Amino acid sequence: MNNSLENLIAELRLKPHPEGGYFRETYRSKEEIPREVLDAKYSGSRNVSTCIYFLLTSYNFSAFHKINQDEIWHFYDGSPIRLHIISEAGVYANQLIGIDIQNGQVPQFVVKGGSWFAAEVAFPNAYSFIGCTVAPGFSFEDFTLGTSAELIHMFPKNKDVIERLTRV
Repeated sequence: MNNSLENLIAELRLKPHPEGGYFRETYRSKEEIPREVLDAKYSGSRNVSTCIYFLLTSYNFSAFHKINQDEIWHFYDGSPIRLHIISEAGVYANQLIGIDIQNGQVPQFVVKGGSWFAAEVAFPNAYSFIGCTVAPGFSFEDFTLGTSAELIHMFPKNKDVIERLTRV
């Protein structure tokens, strides 16, 4: 890592994330949604919304995982990020998140809850600084980190990307 990247991590007080990269929660609504009005997939009440800073480097990807909620990715700085998504129905797609709109990038992208997804920095020797907003709010109770074996079993057509973007 270079000094500017190290400074970004230090100044924003980012910590390692279990899926890869660095993060810090920047917002958690005070309001909560009661368990009884949420889908059965939620084990308790959830905050209305949460938001994090998220930083990846070209040496540290975000491994395939899923959450129950929709997650909005917001681009801030650095290299575009390539988001890989496998829907609950097994349909693979990928999207570049960045600011070069004329070349297919988008500055925001929504991953539907229940989809498996992973992310990597698009350019070599670079970082991507992004944000993620989750509603209902994020809870680690809703987070599942995928393993290569289980995901390949479910989605054998996507073996190459799964092997590349899982850690176990």
